[in-house]
Amino acid sequence: MTHREIRPGRATFRAEPDQRAACRADLLAAAAGALLVALAAVIGTVIEHANGSLHVNWPPLYASWFPHLGPGTPAAVAVAVLVIAYGPPLAARLPWRALVLTGWAAALSWTTALALIDGWQTGVAGRLTTAYEYLTVIRRFDDLGPALRGFTGHILNNAPDHWPAHVAGHPPAAILTFVGLDRLGLGGGAWAGVWCLVTGASTAAAVLIALRALTDEATARRAAPYLVLAPAAVWMGTSADGYFAAVAAWSLALLALAATRRTGPRPPLGGEAPGASRRSALLPAAAALGSGLLLGLTCYLSYGLTLIVLIAAAVLLLARSARPLPLVAAGAAAVAVAFTLSGFDWWEGYRLLVQRYYQGAAAVRPYAYWVWGNLACAVLITGLATVAALRRTLAAAPAALRQLRPRTDPGPHRTGPPPTPADRLAVLVLAALLALLVADLSGMSKAETERIWLPFAPWLLAACARLPASRRRHWLTAQAVLPLLVNHLLYTGW
Repeated sequence: MTHREIRPGRATFRAEPDQRAACRADLLAAAAGALLVALAAVIGTVIEHANGSLHVNWPPLYASWFPHLGPGTPAAVAVAVLVIAYGPPLAARLPWRALVLTGWAAALSWTTALALIDGWQTGVAGRLTTAYEYLTVIRRFDDLGPALRGFTGHILNNAPDHWPAHVAGHPPAAILTFVGLDRLGLGGGAWAGVWCLVTGASTAAAVLIALRALTDEATARRAAPYLVLAPAAVWMGTSADGYFAAVAAWSLALLALAATRRTGPRPPLGGEAPGASRRSALLPAAAALGSGLLLGLTCYLSYGLTLIVLIAAAVLLLARSARPLPLVAAGAAAVAVAFTLSGFDWWEGYRLLVQRYYQGAAAVRPYAYWVWGNLACAVLITGLATVAALRRTLAAAPAALRQLRPRTDPGPHRTGPPPTPADRLAVLVLAALLALLVADLSGMSKAETERIWLPFAPWLLAACARLPASRRRHWLTAQAVLPLLVNHLLYTGW
């Protein structure tokens, strides 16, 4: 069979020479992902029983074996069935704005239903009130000035009144979010849980917007059902990292809009409403500044999320534009200056965090296990469909990267086709995969990556747009079954 191109909608995807062979390779990749999870579970259990060095009850997840049903069970099954049956055709036909809002609402329904499998109190209201979490120290921030100036003095385990693990492990923007909710009258675990549910679910909408700007609308529509039925939803709605993922995603979405927006020349007199051209010129600037502010906030929510800059660099590469950089830098710098003037030193906080990290379980958790056990967690938060889609992405990567090389001959005789939406998607997904691998190799995320890596997961899920339409419902079913099994068979710690 000759090398040809297929065009789903307006998106162009280069077909592999033999589609049947490609589908078999997808299944083999998914089987390899499942095998990785099985090996991580078996070998991890042996290690944990032998010496307890992993510090997790159900390797590779921070979870315990606890088969159960709950009030969210019928709703979760119903949402899964509806998205599998009607998600793809709706994603293809809905008006764009309606699709973005519907995707957000569907992701929120899916995430909430999964959380309610454990019940309202256990699954939502009580998640952020445990001894490790943020809400236990809200009152220590009644006077913000001294609390921020003295924040780093309470990071180490041997410091007086040291912070709980999650407060110590993050810059102060994380705890300040929940302090702000409390001061608005939205205090307590229930409001904190709802905040994480609603913001975390918006990640799907942000990724859709970014995909449309960087690839094309057809690619975004193909990815939409997979973004809704994300296995990561098991943890997205029950930990603050879901909120962090949303902030990072919206930062990248705004950057994509700022980098790809074309203001164009002023139209002839009478061809545009008064003030419309000025508004059109201001929109990219506002998006760039907003992206910078959210990027700065992302870095002050989690030290590890500085790796989002790798995906941001891919966004600018795909847009072939550095125009947003000054305003993005200004926005990020404004956040950094505000925290620095308030008395918090990011670099000092990170230095002390590394010490605190090795004062706890990380000192005994074996790197030799977690460097690949973490990847099994990545399979569990992104699903077997994503593993198959990543196989297709890696197969297409060399050609995609070649298409994005700068062209020295801009004339009519230059050779080679322009980058397709599939090429652009591949580069975006590869950047997210690179960020995840750097985080893995750093050794600063030994275990609990089902929560910590939530901000990277949606960008890997975007690769599912490459999967063939004929197998879409099969892969969506696999995506839905995985989190249903996890939440019904295990009690997850986050």
